[in-house]
Amino acid sequence: MAPRPAPTHPASIPRPQRLPALHPGAWWLWSLALGTAATRTTNPLLLTLLIATSAYVVATCRPDTPWARSYTAFVKLALVVILIRLVFAVALGSPIPGTHVIVTLPEIPLPDWAQGIRLGGRVTVETLLFAFYDGLRLAALLICVGAANSLASPTRLLKSLPGALYEMGVAVVVALTYAPNLIADVQRLRSARRLRGRPDTGVRGLLHVGLPVLEGALERSVALAAAMDSRGYGRTADVPPRVRRTTATLTLGGLLGVCAGTYGLLTAEGGTYGLPVLLIGLAAALAGLRLGGRRSLRTRYRPARWDARAWLVAGSGAAVAALLILAADRDPAALHPGVVPLVAPTLPLWPAAAVLLGLLPAFVSPAPRTAAPRKPALRPAPKETS
Repeated sequence: MAPRPAPTHPASIPRPQRLPALHPGAWWLWSLALGTAATRTTNPLLLTLLIATSAYVVATCRPDTPWARSYTAFVKLALVVILIRLVFAVALGSPIPGTHVIVTLPEIPLPDWAQGIRLGGRVTVETLLFAFYDGLRLAALLICVGAANSLASPTRLLKSLPGALYEMGVAVVVALTYAPNLIADVQRLRSARRLRGRPDTGVRGLLHVGLPVLEGALERSVALAAAMDSRGYGRTADVPPRVRRTTATLTLGGLLGVCAGTYGLLTAEGGTYGLPVLLIGLAAALAGLRLGGRRSLRTRYRPARWDARAWLVAGSGAAVAALLILAADRDPAALHPGVVPLVAPTLPLWPAAAVLLGLLPAFVSPAPRTAAPRKPALRPAPKETS
């Protein structure tokens, strides 16, 4: 018989190289660009395609962390927004005229100072469709923001901020992580109540879950405050007054320049000076932020790198937003289907192909694989001694 091959030691097996985590700013730019594209159309087919694109990328790229599970909560919030918009259209009426009446509700007369508002009356198909299109646009925007919350690590995003924005960034990150932490606490407590055979749904379950969630939020805030105090949060370096005045002047002047340049680009009269003023304002604001970072005494451990994958992810979202803005100017009827007269929305081909560019992050930056448990090393059997 042929001898058995010697077992391979696990240490000698080459492990696949893991890609480093993507820069969180790239995920936020990608999601905000998709949200910008959603605001440029009311076509339900395009909006559904945008939602499906963000859902596929989240399902493919999000890591296995507690804060990455907040996407479902944003989807539920988006459904609530659509429902509220429809309820308002039925109860308060709409300025959209319609001929296809569904039901006629009893109308409550209002005083003269409430002109333009009615309670009850006719409910038409055109009114409901207009409200649904409008609510779906806002829902798509919320879902795109939820995708950023699920894909980008808040702590790594805070680490990437410039020093001048660090304190404001801490407040923003704490506010952004409130919803994911709250959802994780509710899921954990509901699972514990189910294991104990206690109700976790309905009003009774909500009351029994709400108090521990509030207590956990207070304990987490106290622990966060103690950690920030022990790390010297709020310390500032001794910067000369001249540098402080220069920083304030550059930052304030740069922001005013950005506002003036943006206003010039949006108006026909300011088309000549809008772009130069905007660029000068951006340069001044960035210089002010650079100087303002000298007051922040902090170091970065393993700073996030902006690599080629980050450029591809951010660029794919920017391409979707730019092409949808161009399509809204070139073919507004396709991106904003009318409801009077009542027509079925159609899917424009090249705007739909532009939305599909947002799927690029699913192939560029897939989710990191969880490490498999290591098997114990195989030891050779002891030799028999005569």
